[in-house]
Amino acid sequence: MCPAPVNDGDRRGYIIPIGGGEDKDVNPTILQRFVDLSGGSNADIVVLPTASKLEDTGERYEGVFSNLGAGNVSSIAISGREDCNNPEFAERCGNATGIFITGGNQLRLSSILGGTDVAQVIRRINARGVPIAGTSAGASIMSEHMMAGGEADQGPSEGGAVLAPGLGLTNAAIIDQHFSERNRLGRLLSAVALNPFLLGMGIDEDTGVFIGPESILDIVGSGTVTIVDGSDMSYSSAHSANRNQGLGMLGLKMDILHEGCRYDLNLREAFPPLEEDNNVCNL
Repeated sequence: MCPAPVNDGDRRGYIIPIGGGEDKDVNPTILQRFVDLSGGSNADIVVLPTASKLEDTGERYEGVFSNLGAGNVSSIAISGREDCNNPEFAERCGNATGIFITGGNQLRLSSILGGTDVAQVIRRINARGVPIAGTSAGASIMSEHMMAGGEADQGPSEGGAVLAPGLGLTNAAIIDQHFSERNRLGRLLSAVALNPFLLGMGIDEDTGVFIGPESILDIVGSGTVTIVDGSDMSYSSAHSANRNQGLGMLGLKMDILHEGCRYDLNLREAFPPLEEDNNVCNL
């Protein structure tokens, strides 16, 4: 599923996957930037807590975004597919200036949200400029090929990544979250072995990736983002490996980005923070 087409005169809104565990109190830089992109004091933010089974998840984020200066924040209690086809809920999302998808279980999220009216509205409003942010499970579902599961604490293997359809807000990358904290490099590599034309994007906790309308992303937060590029891979054993067998992968490219780094999804090229660019130019 490709991202929704952008009409003449519009610019695609930011897509903001967050690796989970984002700072909400002391240094809420990631969430503050999302609020600002959504309009600040004029923002009208909708929170979708569908992935979570905790009853207070939506309410907690309402409080967080209100404290950060958002003009209006409301959560929608979507617990089944019938809710996602409720015209009132679809209209509420369609009028939003920002959508925030909380963490929880991404398969719960995709099985409830996928293919519904609310999902289509989210895709359309992003194409006309509305930022869509998601944390943890809400980050994974943004990609066309969603990371749905897989083994941590091991190297790449046949069957090491479980994929499912996502929202398709981006078809350039497979997104994984809680990345370094849960040692998920092996399962991201497993996914790239199956889809070498896609980038693997592993996002640490308290780290957000702000993907702009020109497909330039920049990093905000205290952790790092791991980008795995398999487009020039010269060899992969994914096609011949037995179940759970370790995979051989030759010719991979990997970049580790921290706050201030940028990455061009079209060029597949990473850049240091702007001040470091300037220092290099002045040598």
